[in-house]
Amino acid sequence: MLDRPWLRRYDAGVPHHIDFPAVGLPEFLERSAQAFPRRTCLFFRGGRLSYQAVNRRTSQLASALLDLGLRPGEPVGILIPNMPSFVLAFYGIHKAGGAVVALNPLYTVPELVRQLNQVGVRKLLTTSSLAERTQLVREQTSVETVWVSDEEAYLPVRKQGSAAPRRRVGRGVRTDGAAWMEQVIEAHPPLSPRDWKARPEAPAILQFSGGTTGTSKAAIGLHRNLVANTLQFRRWLVNLEDGRETMLLAIPLSHVYGMVVGMSVAVAAAARMVLVTNARDLGEILGAIKRYRPTIYPGVPTMYNALNTHPDVVSGKVSLRSIKACISGSAPLLRETKQRFESLTGGKLVEGYGLSEAPTATHCNPLLGENRAGSIGLPLPDVDCRLISLQDGVSDAPPGEPGELAIRSPNVMAGYHGQPEETALALRDGWLFTGDIARMDADGYFYIIDRKKDLIKPGGYQVWPREVEEVLAQHPGVLEVGVAGVPDTHSGEAVKAWIVLREGESLSLEEVQAWCRERLAPFKIPRAVAFPSSLPRSPAGKILRRELDAWQA
Repeated sequence: MLDRPWLRRYDAGVPHHIDFPAVGLPEFLERSAQAFPRRTCLFFRGGRLSYQAVNRRTSQLASALLDLGLRPGEPVGILIPNMPSFVLAFYGIHKAGGAVVALNPLYTVPELVRQLNQVGVRKLLTTSSLAERTQLVREQTSVETVWVSDEEAYLPVRKQGSAAPRRRVGRGVRTDGAAWMEQVIEAHPPLSPRDWKARPEAPAILQFSGGTTGTSKAAIGLHRNLVANTLQFRRWLVNLEDGRETMLLAIPLSHVYGMVVGMSVAVAAAARMVLVTNARDLGEILGAIKRYRPTIYPGVPTMYNALNTHPDVVSGKVSLRSIKACISGSAPLLRETKQRFESLTGGKLVEGYGLSEAPTATHCNPLLGENRAGSIGLPLPDVDCRLISLQDGVSDAPPGEPGELAIRSPNVMAGYHGQPEETALALRDGWLFTGDIARMDADGYFYIIDRKKDLIKPGGYQVWPREVEEVLAQHPGVLEVGVAGVPDTHSGEAVKAWIVLREGESLSLEEVQAWCRERLAPFKIPRAVAFPSSLPRSPAGKILRRELDAWQA
C-alpha cells in the first residue's frame, strides 16, 4: 500500500511532499499580519478586528501570561464559544509557551471538572456568559486564575449623537476574583516574536477525544503536528487565494476540526473569519452568509442538510452562490446532501476524514477532481496509510479486504497526556492505529466502513452499523438514523435502528425490515426499531451510537 496509488489522483498543484518549516503555530499569524496588516481577521456580530490588531493583542496576552508565571508547556484552559476572545486566547497562550486545553462551552460542570482535573489546569480563560458555571468549576478543580472576556468587548457600540464607534470593556457579570481579559491585555506591552516560547517540539494542544479505544483522554498535539496539518490542508485547497477568502466558522473552535481546518488554515491563508457562536442557529448562519458572502464553509452534514431545506434558501431569499469550497467532516456525507448543496452554491462540497490524534485532517476528496460517493477521499500530502488485518491486528489486510486504518504522518500526535498504556495501544512502531475500519479501492480512495468498537456480532456474523444506516437513510420517510447493537438472548447481540422520521411520515418495524430485506443480508436486518424525535450527537455532529440504547428523545 506504500506504493501510494492516491498520488495519481491529486489535483494539479497539490504537492506529493511538503518541506515543513520548524516553527511554532503563531508564525502563521505573524506572517499574515505582516503581509495583510489592515485586512480583517475576525468578523463578529458587526464588529471586526484586523490581522495587525489580532497579532498585537495576542502578543500582549502572552506577555500577561508570562508575568503571571506561566511555565513552558503548562496547560491553559479556554472555555469560550466562537468569539474573538477564543482566537486571542489561543494564539496568546501559544506565544507564551502554554498548551491550549479547549473546553466545550456546552459541557456541564461535572464534565468540565473531570477534564480540567485530568490535565491539571491552573489558569482558565472564559467569557462573561459562562461566569457562573466557571465559578462552580473553580471550586472543584486546581484552577487558580480566571480571566473573563466581556461578551461585547469587540462589538461596535455608538454613542448617542456620534457616528464614531467605541468599544465597551468590562460590562457584565464575572466570577469573584477574576480579571477582565481585555483589561489585562491593554495593561501589558506586546511580547516580541524573538521572545515567543512556541517551539516545534513543544505541546500546542491537549485535545480531549474519545480516542481509538473509546475512553476520554487528552491527545498531545505538538506545534510541529499542527503546523504540518495546517500546511497539508492549505495546499490541498488549490483554488484558494491568500488574502482574498472569507471563511464562515460555525463549527466549534473548541473542536480540533474547527481549530485546525477552520481557524489555523484561515490564518495561514490570511482569510477573513466570520464567527458564529451557535452552529444550530440557522438564522445567524444565514445572516452571516448574506452579509459577508463567505467563500469557504467547513461544516458537518447536518449543517448543509439544514441549509438545503431552509425556506429562505429554497425561495432564493438568501443566496449561497458565494461559497466555492466546503469541507464536510465528523459524519458521513450522503450523496443527496452533497448534490443538492452543490447545485445551490455552484461550489464543491467534499467529504474528508480526520481525528484528534492527528490534529486533524488526514484524508479528503479532491476539490477539483473526482469525488467518489461514500469515500473520505485520498490521503493528504505526506500521509501514509495501511490497513491492518482484523484477524491478527498486526499484518496488512489482504488486498481488497477491509482492515483497521493505520496512519503515519508528521501531523500524528505525540501521545495521550498521562496515559502511557493508552498511548502504546494507539501508537505502534510509528503508526497511529485509528480504530476505524476502512477499505481502499484501486485508485487510493478510502472508505470508512465503521468504528472497530461499534462492530455488531449477531450470531457470530459481522455487521457494520454504518452500512445499515446508509440503507435506511435512502428510505424516503427517514430523516436520520442511527444503528447499534443491543443484547439478545438468542444471538448474543441484535441489530437495532433508531429512526427520526420526516414530518408527516410513519413507519413500522415490518416496513423497515421489508425495505432492508431487498438491500441487506438477513443477519444485517434490524430486529428492533425505535422512532425518537432526535438522536444523541456530539458537539461536532457525530451520532453517539453508545448512547442510543438509553436515548429517550
